[in-house]
Amino acid sequence: MKLQEIKDAVLSGETVHWRSALYKVIYAEKINEFLIKCTENDTCIGLTWKDEVTMNGKEEDFYTV
Repeated sequence: MKLQEIKDAVLSGETVHWRSALYKVIYAEKINEFLIKCTENDTCIGLTWKDEVTMNGKEEDFYTV
């Protein structure tokens, strides 16, 4: 999935995963950022680097369920 597709899907209520069901893309409204959250230990990394363009993962590793 491309970056905008991921953002649009999350904002529309779809569940987007990265690599496995263990990692879920979320939108953190308080900080206005998209994050990849590990559902097992609640740790997060940014969906993108600080440039807001370079993703922390390959496009083909993101999918909806």
